[in-house]
Amino acid sequence: MSRLLFAAVLAAIALPTLLQPAQADVLRIASEKHALQVSILAQGLAHPWGLAFLPDGRMLVTERSGRLRLISRSGELDPRSIGGLPPIAVIGQGGLLDVAVHPDFARNRWVYLAYSGPEGQGYATQVVRGRLSEGAAGPRLDNLQQIYRQRPGSSAGQHFGARLAFDPQGFLYITQGDRGDMQRAQRPDDLAGKIIRLHDDGRFPTDNPWASSKDARAMIYSLGNRNVQGAAIHPRTGELWATEHGPQGGDELNIIRAGRNYGWPVITYGRNYGLGTAIGEGTHKSGMTQPQYQWTPSIAPSGLAFYQGNAFPAWRGNLLLGALKYQMLVRLELDGERVVHEERLLKDQFGRIRDVRVGPDGLVYLLTDEDDGKLLQLAPAAD
Repeated sequence: MSRLLFAAVLAAIALPTLLQPAQADVLRIASEKHALQVSILAQGLAHPWGLAFLPDGRMLVTERSGRLRLISRSGELDPRSIGGLPPIAVIGQGGLLDVAVHPDFARNRWVYLAYSGPEGQGYATQVVRGRLSEGAAGPRLDNLQQIYRQRPGSSAGQHFGARLAFDPQGFLYITQGDRGDMQRAQRPDDLAGKIIRLHDDGRFPTDNPWASSKDARAMIYSLGNRNVQGAAIHPRTGELWATEHGPQGGDELNIIRAGRNYGWPVITYGRNYGLGTAIGEGTHKSGMTQPQYQWTPSIAPSGLAFYQGNAFPAWRGNLLLGALKYQMLVRLELDGERVVHEERLLKDQFGRIRDVRVGPDGLVYLLTDEDDGKLLQLAPAAD
């Protein structure tokens, strides 16, 4: 190794911030507000689904095939998958889905996983938590505790959800889908098609909207949700915002509020697949909540994040979301709760965008949903 190269390696190791990939892996693009560079930070992931940052800047990434991976700040993928995971049913759209870390992870080391697991004669959305340990035998989750099971199960392989989000009060939200049986979304005694709100240990809060009802499940926070695969907490209000898949149109952005009915399948802007015929009673009905924004034709919205970093100051307060269809990143400008502008980025350039996260460095991180899935990093373009 030459002295020049050796010095460069030492300088890179000394950097306290996230390292940049080789220049050959960087794509420069223009956007309406900023010049960007997109880097492939890591690859070789099998249909990555969810991403969470640890306090030291490392990343936990789920692979839908059932593995939880650890990626260094510089993008090095640990060849060992994290041990101690629960039984995971990889079926259809199901498998290991989202990952989140406890707001007080630095003290308690709790990691939360959403996945499809066995339930009765079928499968259902489930959530566990475990403490991340990193001994000589490799990283693993210890003291595994199941804190949520959707019931009843179903043999269907679609519409599991599932995203996890902690609000500023420490409540955990679990987004779900109707499991392909649309009528379940309106039944308050059925957990499918609902968004769930829990304490961090799985207890239901006594101020949940149906906590005292004999005819509804106490952990339900909202109902009438078709398949929610994006979730983010508003940085100022602390409210949950969510994106939901519609049928052949009618993808939705919603603000999730206690006791609200988001209409599926009674009202929707979508149509029946193939036939194009109407679903339910139209697009509006008294007592049912309209979306903040909807996409027809569908974009298949996935991971969702509010941008509050310093790397892209003109994006502060914007929503960023992935789209599986059209393979793109979408930026939404807001005026209060109203979407006033949409910009589409990276269309058909990197594949299906499954998750979007803002890192502690203010950069934007994306996961691509494919056999050879990638972790992408968006940074301001170098001069």
